[in-house]
Amino acid sequence: MVYWFKRKYRQIKNVFRWLPIIWKQYDFDYSESIDVFKFQLQKQAEFFESDRACTTSASYQAKRIRTILKLMDKVYNEEYATDYQGILKEMYGEDVLEVSFKETCDTTFNDFSGKDEKLYTMTYEYESWDNVEEISQIKDELFVMCHERQKRAHRILWKLIEHNIQGFWD
Repeated sequence: MVYWFKRKYRQIKNVFRWLPIIWKQYDFDYSESIDVFKFQLQKQAEFFESDRACTTSASYQAKRIRTILKLMDKVYNEEYATDYQGILKEMYGEDVLEVSFKETCDTTFNDFSGKDEKLYTMTYEYESWDNVEEISQIKDELFVMCHERQKRAHRILWKLIEHNIQGFWD
């Protein structure tokens, strides 16, 4: 009988832990599914690190989960894909990727709100420099390289999950 009350207490506590995740959930965005999965993995890691875990490999599995969670954050925050920006800033200075907006002409358009809006063009700061072709070429090459690194990290993440997921039990 005591077990029944403990079980109900844990179930209610679990519902309240999930409430913030469910509250901000949208069905049209895959990132919400990733957030749900991450939250569950975090809960499992916490359990494996607690004194309630029974198996001798629980702390090892918790470390594996923490590694996966770190890689997940890097992949889904597109950390690898945006590395090219830092490299360009190291090479050419902090303002290399600064953007400015210039009015294209006197033409306006109606945005259906009843107001006329002017048209603008976005330009990078480096586009007015002497070595614009060099910077543009390096930027394009770095972008492709970092995008490939991002895709590789994504594949590694899911291979790591596939390889380890069935061991995440106690």
